[in-house]
Amino acid sequence: MGLISLLWGVGMLLWMLLALIPLLGAMNWLVIPFAAFGAILGAIGFALTRRENRGRAKAGLVINLVVIVVAVIRLHLGGGLF
Repeated sequence: MGLISLLWGVGMLLWMLLALIPLLGAMNWLVIPFAAFGAILGAIGFALTRRENRGRAKAGLVINLVVIVVAVIRLHLGGGLF
């Protein structure tokens, strides 16, 4: 589950970078729920994996959380989040 979260997070990171382009900021409304799903997968993978093998799940969780934070800030700056 950690690998899925990591790959999902990288995909959302690329999608979020595309949404940083002016006039494409509304894409962040789609990035946030998908990244939240990836963060949930990462949290489940982190909880169910042995301590030695948690690296991918932790990385996926962190990437997805960073994507969510940056997308929310972008929406706030663009006036799309009140």
